[in-house]
Amino acid sequence: MQESKAVKGSVRDALKGTMRRRSWAVAGVAALLCAGAGVLMPTQVWAESDAVKELAAPPPIQLPLKPSPEFAKFPRYAGMLGSRQIVLRLGAKTDDPSGVHGEYQYTDTGEVILIAGDRGDDTLEVEESNDGTHITGNWVGKFAADGSVSGDRMNVDDSDPQPFDLKPLAAGQPIPAPGAPAAAHTAPDAAPDAAPAPAAAPQAGGNAAAPASPAPGAPSGHAVGGVSNLQTGD
Repeated sequence: MQESKAVKGSVRDALKGTMRRRSWAVAGVAALLCAGAGVLMPTQVWAESDAVKELAAPPPIQLPLKPSPEFAKFPRYAGMLGSRQIVLRLGAKTDDPSGVHGEYQYTDTGEVILIAGDRGDDTLEVEESNDGTHITGNWVGKFAADGSVSGDRMNVDDSDPQPFDLKPLAAGQPIPAPGAPAAAHTAPDAAPDAAPAPAAAPQAGGNAAAPASPAPGAPSGHAVGGVSNLQTGD
């Protein structure tokens, strides 16, 4: 009996040890699985977050800026900004009644600058950016009755003002040369130089109307009213 109890006790102890080891093994596996999940889940969440951000973010702006097809249909204005000629494309925003946006381009280098701001009646106030992100200048100007716009372009801190004077271009009208407007204004000044030519006509006519010397043997008399074929007797 004592041997039987001893055997049963040893078997019971062995079973307990086995169960204890199994429980530790199960606990270890569970801990490893939890740790793995903790490592994998943040990576998956980060991947999903990056994908969402990529879809929501606007496409990156390609530099240097190029003329946008969106602004190609806008009215054009050409003229001088400081000492350089530019072509401005300016149109109304679809989501803002008083908002305007567009771009201008230097004709000498082709550099494109974006602009956006407000137009109220005849007043124009816009900001510009050469990379689509950072503001690089301010414009303040006024529209005239003929559609032209003039004013000053300044740096962000309102320093270094440069005048601008832009005239509207008709659809399909070529961009004039920078000196073309000035040459057109001087053209009428050349007309007075040609004016003296008609003045010579009376002088030539007077010579033609002078009485001719009487031919030998012709009756003597005086011309009447400068007409040589009508004479009075002496």
